[in-house]
Amino acid sequence: MNFAAFKYLNRNLAKVNLNYGLMGVAIGLLICVFESTITEKFVSWETAVATMIFSTISTLTVTNAVYLLMCYGVLRKGRFWQFVLVYLLGLVIGFEFSYWLVSLIFNFHYSFQGHLGDYRISLLIGFVVSTIIYFYVGQQTALNARLKEKELDLVKAKQLITQAELQTLQSKINPHFLYNALNSIASLIHEDADKAEDMTLKLSRLFRYSINSPQENMAAVTEEMEIVNTYLEIEKIRFGDRLSFTMYIDKQAMNNNIPRFLIQPLVENALKHGLNEMASNGELKIMITREGENIALSIADNGKPFPAELNVGYGLQSTYDKLTLLYGERYEVQITNTPEKQIRILIPAML
Repeated sequence: MNFAAFKYLNRNLAKVNLNYGLMGVAIGLLICVFESTITEKFVSWETAVATMIFSTISTLTVTNAVYLLMCYGVLRKGRFWQFVLVYLLGLVIGFEFSYWLVSLIFNFHYSFQGHLGDYRISLLIGFVVSTIIYFYVGQQTALNARLKEKELDLVKAKQLITQAELQTLQSKINPHFLYNALNSIASLIHEDADKAEDMTLKLSRLFRYSINSPQENMAAVTEEMEIVNTYLEIEKIRFGDRLSFTMYIDKQAMNNNIPRFLIQPLVENALKHGLNEMASNGELKIMITREGENIALSIADNGKPFPAELNVGYGLQSTYDKLTLLYGERYEVQITNTPEKQIRILIPAML
């Protein structure tokens, strides 16, 4: 047994002895009250002391025997005869130790053979009590097992709900983007067939990424940025020379995993609400860096500033929902206009 386990055993053993020691005192008091009621007179102090010693010590010896043997795996659950045997053995030890202690206090000769007759009623009571305790403990154990099973089912149900919510969030592609992309393809078919084919293939790739891995909540940084790049190439066909974009990925962040489809909705928001009305020189910058134990993601643009009262649309709301489902409260989102307009997300680094 290691030191930590030994400390844990001692701490719990002390707690068990305190609880059952008090129970032994309570049993002794009840016996004294019962005897006083039957005889209609108060028991003598010698009888009261002897009764308290017998009840307390017997309770403690039985408790320690059962507890220690259960801790060391000697006393196995489901073995009734073992439980009764240990209970009666603890009772005999407690009984004899009590007789010896009482003989010292009241100055009479202790002899094992001198009180064998007292064991008849004691052993009978011990057998009845041990049987009651055994079945009580058995029912309590079965109830605890059922409770743990229900708790496990509840945890599994919550995990399934979370998984379903994440799948819903990561599989949605803005219908406005799809509408614009298809219109661009339709207009390019007669003007530049090769470019229309290229855009169709990129759109197909984007959809394949969003629906082919619905069970995976996380993706490698490089994989996520590759799909963002595909998305931006589609949008650049529509924006033309009005838009330029840059990406920077810290080498220390490349092997980390981030939530799937986390960046694309934010990039789409930047194009739709920030850069859409710019006639020229639209700039979009995406940065992913490692900061200690965290990954920092930044989506910045030089378009229209965020309003003072920001209206949280689907893109931003889905980001908050996804981060909450995956990280709880262990994330941070910053939305600023100065010194540059950007959305910055801080999440724990995961490999």
